[in-house]
Formats: sequence, C-alpha cells, structure tokens
Amino acid sequence: MSIEGLEPKELWKHFDKIRSIPRCSGHEEQLAEYLLSYAKGKNLEAKKDSNGNVVIKVPATPGHENAPVVVLQGHMDMVCEKNADVDHDFSKDPIELVLDGDWLKANGTTLGADNGIGLAAALATIDAEDVVHGPLELLFTVDEEVGLTGAGKLEPGFLEGKTLLNLDSEEIGAVYIGCSGGGDSTTRFPVKFVDAPVGTKSYLLKVTGLRGGHSGIDIIEQRGNAIKILGRLLWKASRMQPCHVASINGGNKRNAIPREAVAEVMVLETAVDELSKLIADETQRIAEELGGREKDMDVRIEMAEKPITQVLDEESQKKLLNLILAIPHGVEAMSYDIPGLVETSNNLATISTGAKEVVIGTSTRSSIGSALQALRDRIRAVAELAGAEITEDEPYPGWKPNLESKVLAVVSKVHERELGEKPEMKAIHAGLECGIIGEKFPGMDMVSFGPQIEHPHSPEERVNIPSVEKFWKLLKAVLAELAA
Repeated sequence: MSIEGLEPKELWKHFDKIRSIPRCSGHEEQLAEYLLSYAKGKNLEAKKDSNGNVVIKVPATPGHENAPVVVLQGHMDMVCEKNADVDHDFSKDPIELVLDGDWLKANGTTLGADNGIGLAAALATIDAEDVVHGPLELLFTVDEEVGLTGAGKLEPGFLEGKTLLNLDSEEIGAVYIGCSGGGDSTTRFPVKFVDAPVGTKSYLLKVTGLRGGHSGIDIIEQRGNAIKILGRLLWKASRMQPCHVASINGGNKRNAIPREAVAEVMVLETAVDELSKLIADETQRIAEELGGREKDMDVRIEMAEKPITQVLDEESQKKLLNLILAIPHGVEAMSYDIPGLVETSNNLATISTGAKEVVIGTSTRSSIGSALQALRDRIRAVAELAGAEITEDEPYPGWKPNLESKVLAVVSKVHERELGEKPEMKAIHAGLECGIIGEKFPGMDMVSFGPQIEHPHSPEERVNIPSVEKFWKLLKAVLAELAA
C-alpha cells in the first residue's frame, strides 16, 4: 500500500523511504549512507564515526542562530522479526505496509516504527517549511536494539548540544524521564551425542503462535515464552516415558520474547499416542495458567521430514532440560517508587543446538544496578550448577529521572498548551540511549517522547496514525519554544 496522503506528509515521506532500506541491527550501512547522501543534497554538514553513528547539523531558521543547540536523537536499526509462514528477506525486501483503520502495521513482520518514526520526524525538520528551531544536531545511532552499543561507542566531541530530545518513546501523552539498565548473558552448555535408539522414529515438537513482544515493555504482561514452554513439555515427557531429544532451537533476538521454538525428538512408534496425550494435557495446563493471554498458542508433535541419527546422551539431556526449566524468565521485582513499573526482569531469549554445545541467550534488565547484577549472578549460578560456561556482556547504564530538568519543564508546558493536557511523567523498563549518552556527555539535559507504538519487536507491531500527527505537532512546538 501507499501511505501518500497521510499527515504530516513530510514525516511520512521519510518513513516511506526508511522502510524500503534494510536496517536490521548490525546492518545499518545502507541507511547511514542514505542519511549522509540526503544531507549532502541539502548542503548540510554531516559525518559518520568509526562505529557507524551519523550526525547531521541543521542551521537555525533565520533569527534563531543564537539559540542553544538541540540534539534530536534516534536509532537506525530495527528488530527484524517475522512469522514463520511469511516469505520476507529483511536484507533486501521493503517492509510491506498494511493500513488497519487508524493503525499502520506490516504484513507478518515487524514494522520498524521503532524507531523509524523518530528518524523520519528528525529528518522532516530539515525540509518542513513550518518548523522554527535553533541550531540542530540530528544524531542517528546504530545497534540500539542489541545492547545500545552504538551510543556506547560515541566519541567525545561528536556532539556540541547540551539539550537532547530522544524520539524513541512509544506512548503519546507521556514524557519519559528515566529508564532501566541492562545486560546480556550467553550460556554455553557442552553436550554429547549418541546414536539414536533402535526402534525409534523422528518427530518435531513445535510451540508456535505466541505473541512475543518487547522483552522490556511487554514483560509485565506475562506472555508465554516458547522456549520455557517447550522446555517444560520436554522435561515432563522425558520423565514419563522414553523421549530422546536431538536438538532444541528457538527465539531470534535477545530483546524479543521468543514466540516459536522447536525440538527434534526420537520416540518409539508405539509410544507416540501416549506422548501426544501427555503433551496435550500439559499444554492445557499451561494455557490455563496463561489465562487467555495466548489464545493462538499452538503446540503439536509431527513427523520429521528428515531422519534423525544422533540424540543427546542421557546425562546431557537431563541437565539441559533442568537448565532450561531453572533459568528465570519474566518479572523478578516491581518498583517500590513508581507504581506499575517493572524494576527487574529477565528474558530467556534464544536457544540453539550445535555439534558440541547448546547456546542459550538471556537479557536482564533493572533500574537498580545491584539488582541487575544480582539476577545475572543467579543465572550464572544456575548455569554453573549444570556444568555450563557463561559470559556476560558489559551492562549499559540506566537513566535516573531529573524532575528539575529545564527541557522537561519546557516540554511539559508545551504539551499542555498544544495537546490540551499535562503529560504523564514516566520511566520505562527498557533501555533508552539517554542513559548512555548522559554518561558520555555529562550535563546533557534530556527527555524522551514519541507517538503511540504498540507491540514493538513482534509482527504485531503497529503505530497509531493520529498519534504521529500529535507527536509531530508537539515536536515542532517544543523546538520553537527552545529556539525562543
């Protein structure tokens, strides 16, 4: 479909271009080159650092040259997730758009409104004739979705401005002033294989149809985790009858709750009916526990197309299933200071089986540094009990709220004036780059706001079209106020 005719047209024009450029995390090169080329075509100064981050300098509108420099910031990458039955190559295919009333979504893939709408808004300030602003720096970072590593590698002197508007929030009517920190861990569990037992046949046990979602924002909803569900089913099955596991694979991204997982198993042909009943009964219990949150969950056992010749030995299988069952997933603690805010959580995100090891990826978040490390330590302890090795990425910092912020006062005033209501002041259980940028550039005064985006990091992602117009109206008015 075409989004021609949507307002504001300057913003949607840029989003339409952005959705046609491949930009999965770690592969933002084409978008970075487009940004540099676009800036050059507008005779604007632009540069890219050694890590791929881009900054474009936009001169002030006439009469506002002496206003403070304002940084508009967003990230280039998107989470590339799709449903298993969708034929889409993120390395070359443009995102296929679907209009659903007041919502814009994609056809079975992530939309990339996170953070494509923010990028489009920043670019629209270049050529929208009705925008009044002081000097601007448009900062576009890489790899935000895989640990905020682009922002973490920003070099001193890359920015001049001391006021920053992060355009990566996803709730209209709210202004974000704080976020959690986080860190990823990788568990490597060594396994041994043996020949598949005589008389067994190859089957696949699949868990599909789950909602998935953002591992920070959506973790509070207690949605199903395909890896945890599959692990539980296999753990139960292996204790009731001979069930030999050959592999377990599931999840794609550290920051997405896994929606699908599959195991290769070898089962005696005479025991398949009994196993199917056991799986169905346990699935029913899981569905009841989920309380209707996963109405499309589908668990099935089916014949494998290719024969399986090797399975995990008894000790490897027992320890692996215990490990999957024991690794924590979900909300660990709620905030005592901010009602309704998750303080600490963990996402058991990925699992893959290789020739000699099974690799498990987890992503841990917390607004309290010590709580973050405590939960990571707990995951390490569980892994080491199972005989696995674990490595931890360097954690990224959280962003502590500053209620005395000058830019917060401006945004709050303008929000009430332009949108007719005071904004909600919020912190988010997700990583915003403000925490890292504030650490890299001491004294940076920051807030974050954006349009209404729902279910990011999953094929259910969608953006509310009227909210984009409100977001743009707010951004223009804030820039004008700061310029004055």
